[in-house]
Amino acid sequence: MNSVVRVGLSSLRRLNNPSNLRIIASPNLVHSIRSYAMSLTFASPYDIHYKNADVKQVDVPSFSGTFGILPDHVPTLAVIKPGVVTVFENEGSTKKYFVSSGTVTINDDSSVQILAEEAVPIEHLDINAAREALSHATAEEQKAQTPEGKAEAKIAIEVSEALIKACETGQ
Repeated sequence: MNSVVRVGLSSLRRLNNPSNLRIIASPNLVHSIRSYAMSLTFASPYDIHYKNADVKQVDVPSFSGTFGILPDHVPTLAVIKPGVVTVFENEGSTKKYFVSSGTVTINDDSSVQILAEEAVPIEHLDINAAREALSHATAEEQKAQTPEGKAEAKIAIEVSEALIKACETGQ
């Protein structure tokens, strides 16, 4: 055999999309290299924070734990829990957003979509308002008469606690 071919499984799946590939050929080696960019779309009903933006990494809070997303991440669909989404931009800056809930979709082409029910830049949070919301939600849980009322109060408590943590630690 005159040449060695190295193509990873993820690269094989991308052969249908040649814009993602560059072919480097030498007499003894043919190698496909994917450009390492990740396209992020991050929106809530009220704001679009990123629209097809190239970023380095995104950290997302999910019910199975916070996880980081890099280019070539395995395709995934996850539910976002209340917490902080951290976006590592290509030029080196980092932006943090508090999200109440939502979904994250990671596609095979290294595109990521985050659809949040609520998303607010961390610097816009007010710890006193978060503490007041926690107090109110705790009172609502204690006086709730129905399972639905208790569930709604527990969700409000969880979000309020995550808001307070985000205010105190930035996470």
